[in-house]
Amino acid sequence: MNFSFGGVVAILPVLVLLASTDAPAQRYTDPDTLAPAFPTPQVVVDHMLELAQVKPNETVYDLGCGDGRIVITAAQKFKAHGVGIEIRRDIYETTLGKVNSLGLNDQVKIIHGNALKTDLAPADVVTLYLLTSSNEKLRPVLEKGLRPNARVVSHDFEIRGWKPVTVEKMMVEGRPHMIYLYRVGAKYDTR
Repeated sequence: MNFSFGGVVAILPVLVLLASTDAPAQRYTDPDTLAPAFPTPQVVVDHMLELAQVKPNETVYDLGCGDGRIVITAAQKFKAHGVGIEIRRDIYETTLGKVNSLGLNDQVKIIHGNALKTDLAPADVVTLYLLTSSNEKLRPVLEKGLRPNARVVSHDFEIRGWKPVTVEKMMVEGRPHMIYLYRVGAKYDTR
Protein backbone atom coordinates (compact mmCIF):
# COMPACT_ATOMS: atom_id res chain seq x y z
CA MET A 1 0.00 0.00 0.00
CA ASN A 2 1.46 3.38 -1.04
CA PHE A 3 0.62 6.81 0.25
CA SER A 4 1.68 10.03 -1.41
CA PHE A 5 2.30 13.21 0.57
CA GLY A 6 3.29 16.13 -1.66
CA GLY A 7 5.13 13.88 -4.11
CA VAL A 8 6.85 11.77 -1.44
CA VAL A 9 5.84 8.13 -1.54
CA ALA A 10 5.96 6.11 1.65
CA ILE A 11 5.86 2.34 1.40
CA LEU A 12 4.36 0.91 4.59
CA PRO A 13 5.75 -2.64 4.39
CA VAL A 14 9.29 -1.31 4.10
CA LEU A 15 8.76 1.06 7.02
CA VAL A 16 7.38 -1.74 9.16
CA LEU A 17 10.34 -3.96 8.26
CA LEU A 18 12.85 -1.19 9.06
CA ALA A 19 11.15 -0.39 12.35
CA SER A 20 11.23 -4.03 13.44
CA THR A 21 14.85 -4.74 12.41
CA ASP A 22 17.49 -3.91 14.99
CA ALA A 23 20.94 -2.91 13.81
CA PRO A 24 23.63 -5.27 15.21
CA ALA A 25 25.15 -2.44 17.26
CA GLN A 26 21.84 -1.98 19.06
CA ARG A 27 21.42 -5.58 20.23
CA TYR A 28 22.27 -5.33 23.90
CA THR A 29 20.18 -8.08 25.41
CA ASP A 30 23.05 -8.93 27.78
CA PRO A 31 23.62 -6.09 30.27
CA ASP A 32 27.30 -7.14 30.49
CA THR A 33 27.87 -6.36 26.79
CA LEU A 34 29.88 -3.15 26.80
CA ALA A 35 30.08 -2.26 23.10
CA PRO A 36 29.26 -3.43 19.60
CA ALA A 37 31.82 -5.60 17.84
CA PHE A 38 33.68 -3.05 15.74
CA PRO A 39 37.39 -3.63 15.05
CA THR A 40 40.08 -1.02 15.65
CA PRO A 41 42.02 -0.22 12.46
CA GLN A 42 45.48 -1.82 12.55
CA VAL A 43 47.30 1.52 12.30
CA VAL A 44 45.40 2.69 15.42
CA VAL A 45 46.27 -0.57 17.22
CA ASP A 46 49.96 -0.01 16.48
CA HIS A 47 49.80 3.57 17.72
CA MET A 48 47.90 2.65 20.90
CA LEU A 49 50.59 0.12 21.84
CA GLU A 50 53.42 2.51 20.92
CA LEU A 51 51.81 5.29 22.97
CA ALA A 52 51.56 2.91 25.95
CA GLN A 53 55.26 2.10 25.47
CA VAL A 54 54.66 -1.64 25.65
CA LYS A 55 57.88 -3.48 26.48
CA PRO A 56 58.91 -7.11 25.93
CA ASN A 57 57.46 -9.50 28.52
CA GLU A 58 54.88 -7.00 29.77
CA THR A 59 51.26 -8.14 29.87
CA VAL A 60 48.67 -6.38 27.74
CA TYR A 61 44.98 -6.98 28.46
CA ASP A 62 42.38 -6.10 25.84
CA LEU A 63 38.89 -5.89 27.32
CA GLY A 64 36.45 -6.81 24.58
CA CYS A 65 39.21 -8.21 22.40
CA GLY A 66 37.09 -9.03 19.37
CA ASP A 67 39.31 -10.58 16.69
CA GLY A 68 42.36 -10.34 18.95
CA ARG A 69 44.30 -7.90 16.82
CA ILE A 70 45.55 -5.87 19.80
CA VAL A 71 46.89 -8.81 21.84
CA ILE A 72 48.26 -10.48 18.70
CA THR A 73 50.07 -7.28 17.72
CA ALA A 74 51.38 -6.89 21.27
CA ALA A 75 52.87 -10.39 21.02
CA GLN A 76 54.20 -10.21 17.47
CA LYS A 77 55.49 -6.64 17.32
CA PHE A 78 56.29 -5.83 20.96
CA LYS A 79 57.19 -9.32 22.28
CA ALA A 80 54.67 -8.85 25.09
CA HIS A 81 52.15 -11.29 26.52
CA GLY A 82 48.54 -10.69 25.60
CA VAL A 83 45.30 -11.55 27.35
CA GLY A 84 42.08 -10.92 25.47
CA ILE A 85 38.73 -10.96 27.23
CA GLU A 86 35.70 -11.58 25.01
CA ILE A 87 32.12 -12.05 26.20
CA ARG A 88 30.63 -13.30 22.92
CA ARG A 89 31.20 -17.04 22.52
CA ASP A 90 31.26 -16.96 18.70
CA ILE A 91 33.90 -14.23 18.57
CA TYR A 92 35.90 -15.90 21.35
CA GLU A 93 36.01 -19.22 19.46
CA THR A 94 37.06 -17.57 16.19
CA THR A 95 39.77 -15.52 17.92
CA LEU A 96 41.06 -18.54 19.84
CA GLY A 97 41.36 -20.39 16.52
CA LYS A 98 43.27 -17.45 15.03
CA VAL A 99 45.74 -17.39 17.95
CA ASN A 100 46.25 -21.16 17.60
CA SER A 101 46.80 -20.93 13.84
CA LEU A 102 49.44 -18.22 14.35
CA GLY A 103 51.27 -20.38 16.89
CA LEU A 104 50.99 -17.73 19.62
CA ASN A 105 49.62 -19.98 22.39
CA ASP A 106 52.66 -19.29 24.59
CA GLN A 107 52.21 -15.51 24.33
CA VAL A 108 48.49 -14.90 23.87
CA LYS A 109 45.58 -16.14 25.96
CA ILE A 110 41.96 -15.55 24.96
CA ILE A 111 39.39 -15.83 27.75
CA HIS A 112 35.67 -16.22 27.26
CA GLY A 113 34.51 -13.98 30.05
CA ASN A 114 33.14 -10.72 31.33
CA ALA A 115 35.47 -7.70 31.43
CA LEU A 116 33.59 -6.38 34.45
CA LYS A 117 34.55 -9.51 36.41
CA THR A 118 38.16 -9.87 35.27
CA ASP A 119 41.18 -9.89 37.59
CA LEU A 120 43.40 -7.17 36.13
CA ALA A 121 46.25 -7.49 38.66
CA PRO A 122 48.70 -9.02 36.13
CA ALA A 123 48.15 -6.22 33.57
CA ASP A 124 50.85 -3.72 32.74
CA VAL A 125 48.68 -2.23 29.98
CA VAL A 126 44.91 -2.37 29.43
CA THR A 127 43.41 -1.43 26.08
CA LEU A 128 39.78 -0.46 25.52
CA TYR A 129 37.48 0.28 22.61
CA LEU A 130 34.29 0.60 24.58
CA LEU A 131 31.65 3.28 24.88
CA THR A 132 32.09 6.11 27.41
CA SER A 133 29.18 4.69 29.42
CA SER A 134 30.90 1.29 29.42
CA ASN A 135 34.17 2.87 30.54
CA GLU A 136 32.23 4.37 33.45
CA LYS A 137 31.03 0.88 34.44
CA LEU A 138 34.56 -0.44 34.08
CA ARG A 139 36.30 2.39 35.95
CA PRO A 140 35.83 0.89 39.47
CA VAL A 141 37.21 -2.44 38.20
CA LEU A 142 40.27 -0.63 36.81
CA GLU A 143 40.75 1.40 39.98
CA LYS A 144 40.49 -1.66 42.20
CA GLY A 145 42.42 -4.10 40.04
CA LEU A 146 45.31 -2.21 38.47
CA ARG A 147 48.60 -1.61 40.20
CA PRO A 148 50.37 1.78 40.20
CA ASN A 149 52.01 2.73 36.90
CA ALA A 150 49.79 0.46 34.83
CA ARG A 151 48.75 2.15 31.60
CA VAL A 152 45.23 2.27 30.19
CA VAL A 153 44.77 3.17 26.53
CA SER A 154 41.26 3.90 25.31
CA HIS A 155 40.33 4.23 21.64
CA ASP A 156 37.82 7.00 20.89
CA PHE A 157 36.11 7.07 24.30
CA GLU A 158 37.47 8.72 27.43
CA ILE A 159 37.28 7.48 31.00
CA ARG A 160 35.33 10.21 32.75
CA GLY A 161 36.83 11.28 36.03
CA TRP A 162 40.37 10.34 35.01
CA LYS A 163 42.83 12.83 33.60
CA PRO A 164 44.65 11.46 30.54
CA VAL A 165 48.43 11.78 30.37
CA THR A 166 48.16 12.13 26.60
CA VAL A 167 45.35 12.61 24.11
CA GLU A 168 46.15 12.12 20.45
CA LYS A 169 44.03 12.41 17.35
CA MET A 170 44.82 10.54 14.17
CA MET A 171 43.04 10.36 10.84
CA VAL A 172 42.52 6.95 9.25
CA GLU A 173 40.71 6.72 5.92
CA GLY A 174 39.11 10.12 6.49
CA ARG A 175 37.84 9.29 9.99
CA PRO A 176 39.24 10.83 13.17
CA HIS A 177 40.34 8.46 15.94
CA MET A 178 41.07 9.67 19.46
CA ILE A 179 43.52 7.83 21.69
CA TYR A 180 43.51 8.50 25.43
CA LEU A 181 46.46 7.33 27.51
CA TYR A 182 46.08 7.11 31.28
CA ARG A 183 48.73 6.13 33.82
CA VAL A 184 47.54 4.68 37.08
CA GLY A 185 49.09 6.30 40.13
CA ALA A 186 48.88 5.55 43.80
CA LYS A 187 45.98 8.02 43.70
CA TYR A 188 43.87 8.55 40.64
CA ASP A 189 44.19 11.83 38.84
CA THR A 190 40.75 13.28 38.38
CA ARG A 191 39.56 16.25 36.42
